[in-house]
Amino acid sequence: MTLCLSESDIRAVLPMADLIGAMETALAAFSSGGVVQPVRAVVEMAADAFFGAMPGFVREPPALGAKLVAVIGANQARGLPTHRASILLLDPQTGALLSLMDGRLITEMRTAAVSAVSVRHMAHPDAGVLAILGSGVQARSHLEALPLVHSFQDVRAWSPTPDHLRKFAEEAPVPVRACRSAAEAVTGADVIVLATASSTPAVADGWVAEGAHVVSIGACRPYQREMDPVLLTRARVVVDSRAAALKESGDIVLGNVRIAAELGEVVAGQVPGRTAPQEITVFKSLGLAVEDLAAARLVYLRARKRGIGIEIDLGG
Repeated sequence: MTLCLSESDIRAVLPMADLIGAMETALAAFSSGGVVQPVRAVVEMAADAFFGAMPGFVREPPALGAKLVAVIGANQARGLPTHRASILLLDPQTGALLSLMDGRLITEMRTAAVSAVSVRHMAHPDAGVLAILGSGVQARSHLEALPLVHSFQDVRAWSPTPDHLRKFAEEAPVPVRACRSAAEAVTGADVIVLATASSTPAVADGWVAEGAHVVSIGACRPYQREMDPVLLTRARVVVDSRAAALKESGDIVLGNVRIAAELGEVVAGQVPGRTAPQEITVFKSLGLAVEDLAAARLVYLRARKRGIGIEIDLGG
């Protein structure tokens, strides 16, 4: 029997705090060779639309499956999520389909959880000011995840859409100062999250103070950039996957940026995330199949235990 899980089913069994720990384990396994996964296969459909297939196999704890994701920029004008995804979780021993589950929420949450891992291991210990550029799904998810690993005394936000920014600040679980410009939000910030849909630099080098940690989660195609190239030349840059970054990230590819480490290497203590208090650090996140599979496995086991979801018989 295949267990089908909706977004509400997943939300009921997947606390962010638990997911952050699962992402640390998954990233360390990926960088130590405990995961078999190719760089995602992408079908470009339009300038702002693509479809990606992300298969993978995690050796321990065993997980096998794939995420199928469609990114449709035009959905924003339709009032629909720009990212739609489904995750297939298979039995590693038999190949049987254990579960088919919504992947939109898992993508949203695991992206923020991985960013939180980077903040835990790379941000300055005394960081007290958080800046978020963006006011959408990822901005909200990051505002939930990052305070779980670090305390911030000042949270700032900016968005190119004033109405969205105002709503984001009003509904935030912590006080958020809505800024008039991206520069105002970023200047003097210790942790900077780039959660915009921009395909051109959203942050300038001169805005970023010494010792800051920048989390970049957008610009996931080789022709897109969301960071000032000059910033990347003076920063310590860590990625989730070298292979993926050298193929998919315009910030890395177009600037011929030197990659210091994978985040999994930092988590495992093989490479330092930060080498000096004044050093600017950057985490470039593209998203990995192992993250989705680790989250999906956690969801599946908890849903089975609690009797959540709908079972269907696909035969075979």
